[in-house]
Amino acid sequence: MSTSPAAHGTRQQWDELPATVRAAVSGSLGADVVAADTQAHGFSPGVAARLRLADGRRAFVKAVSASTNADSPVMHRAEARLTQAFSADVPAPRLLGVYDDGEWVALTYEDVEGRHPSVPWRMDELEHVVDSLGRLHRSLTPSPVEELSRAVDDEDNIAEFASWSALQATPGLLDEWSRARLDELVALEAGWRDAADGDTLLHLDLRADNMLIRPSGDVVFVDWPWGALGAPLLDVVGFAPSVAMQGGPDVDWLVARHPMTRDADPDAVNALLAAIAGMFTYRALQPPPPGLPTLRAFQDAQAKVARRMLADRLGNR
Repeated sequence: MSTSPAAHGTRQQWDELPATVRAAVSGSLGADVVAADTQAHGFSPGVAARLRLADGRRAFVKAVSASTNADSPVMHRAEARLTQAFSADVPAPRLLGVYDDGEWVALTYEDVEGRHPSVPWRMDELEHVVDSLGRLHRSLTPSPVEELSRAVDDEDNIAEFASWSALQATPGLLDEWSRARLDELVALEAGWRDAADGDTLLHLDLRADNMLIRPSGDVVFVDWPWGALGAPLLDVVGFAPSVAMQGGPDVDWLVARHPMTRDADPDAVNALLAAIAGMFTYRALQPPPPGLPTLRAFQDAQAKVARRMLADRLGNR
């Protein structure tokens, strides 16, 4: 499950890529790159740019090196494995090429003409996005990717979704509400695996900056490094903190709107929301990772929203 922020960091520029990487990208596209427009959204310290080619075509490239951030090339490789298996009916960009020399990884995609949803959220756009997310989940059930790991078996998820348990060792770092209900939060997060298991290929990093709305109105979901099998409810509840933080409604509205989660067990929603709130709370207390100096502030903002939503739900029990 991603804990990356929607706020942008310092991007590398296309011209800063090694010549061998730029040549490989141009070669895979069959034309020279004559212009590159760096994209500010997202957080990767690597290159993310819309390319204009000598023959008039356009493409999108994302590239990063292990020396910039050791985890980012691994994420790019995981994303390539998923997106190269997507059929045309999956609302995601078409993968055009992969370059991987062990140090640098570059993924080239079709350029999607579109814009990110408005933030603060407009209700008409949010309704359309959630409806589109329902269609995405149906198109990825069952998963088109063979031998894909299950979210509930991922070691990182297992550790992150036991964060309230880990925070029992340092309760003094927590806010008053979390300290008072820590035992209950530990018990709640323990149910996340039952709530999250399923056979749908999930995105697991849904935020406004990972979506594009085409002029036609079609929604395209981008950035797929975290995909794994699970229940759509995990994607919906994971999306909720960013929606509420950016002016949208709370988790109950999202769950009720999505066609595959509207009948979800309220206890399952609570378990996942508790696990996600704990993950963000714990991560916000850690030192910033290399190359991502504002990550913890973003995680703290999401943690506060997730705890508030969970407090509202538990107060109504």
